[in-house]
Order: sequence, then C-alpha cells, then structure tokens
Amino acid sequence: MEHFDINQAPLEIERKFLIQYPDITALRQMPGYHVAHMEQSYLQADGDFPGGRVRRIVDGDYVKYVYTYKVRVSELTRHEFEKEITEEEYRRLLRYKTPGTITIEKDRHSFLYQGLTYELDVYAFWEDKATLEAEVESEDTPIPVPPCVTLIKEVTCDRRYNNSRLSRNKGKIE
Repeated sequence: MEHFDINQAPLEIERKFLIQYPDITALRQMPGYHVAHMEQSYLQADGDFPGGRVRRIVDGDYVKYVYTYKVRVSELTRHEFEKEITEEEYRRLLRYKTPGTITIEKDRHSFLYQGLTYELDVYAFWEDKATLEAEVESEDTPIPVPPCVTLIKEVTCDRRYNNSRLSRNKGKIE
C-alpha cells in the first residue's frame, strides 16, 4: 500500500442514527434511490501499514474494491483517505484482517432528501433495526429525518454503533 499523509486527506463530517428496520418499498420511492451490497472487513496496523478497512462492493453486475483509512478529528469529523484497489490488492489486504472480527455484510440504500444524501445500512445480523447516515458540510448542519424512516436515536457519538466495533462484537451492542 502506498504511503500517504492522512492530514492531507479530505475531511468527512458525518451524523449517524439508529432507526427501526425500514420499509424497503418506501425507500425505493425516494429520489436518487440506489442500493449496493457491501462486505466490509477491518484491518489491524502492522509495521508501516496503518490498518483501516477494505470493502467489496457489489452494484448490480459491477464489483469494486475500496481501501479506506480514517483519523478522528472530532466526534463528527474525520480525515478520510480512500482508494479503489484491485481484487488482488483486496485479497492481499485481507491477510491483515483484525483477529476475532467478522466481515460486516450490509445493503446500503442511498437516497436524497431535502438537499442531503442519506446512506441507510441494513445489516445481515439485525432484523429489527438499521443505521442512517448523512454527510454534511459542517458539524452544526441540521439533519431532517426522511419520512421513510422511524428514528430511534442519534448514535453519532456512541462508538458502540461504529462498524469497526460491530465487527468485533459480531453485531451485538455492548
């Protein structure tokens, strides 16, 4: 993996919500709706390798692989380095998979609502809930709740709902 200066990586400001399991039919009616299947594995740091995550994304007949490394700036903001990689690089990086973790499998439903792009993740290990994220320009941007979801609570600052933690806890909230 190439070396990079994470402090030069773009900033990502994101808010995350726990929601009731969504009505997929209602989601499909939202403007800009799109769905893709993801397999997401977390990697441990090793020597010069910083860790991070890899994703296998299946979008219809198209499959792509992505490596991501993030560094927290605040509870809502991170530097995010992201790069599309080859299947061979993906398989090589999986050798760094954090021991004792699961590969997170989820369907990501994306749609537009009131000027924001939402990403709603339906996980293979949950039957009654899901998560909803919105990437915003500033930490104080209001997040309107789309009509196709039922909000349980905001979990942006609750690390138990981070995908990396869910991979360690096998989808259980501890």
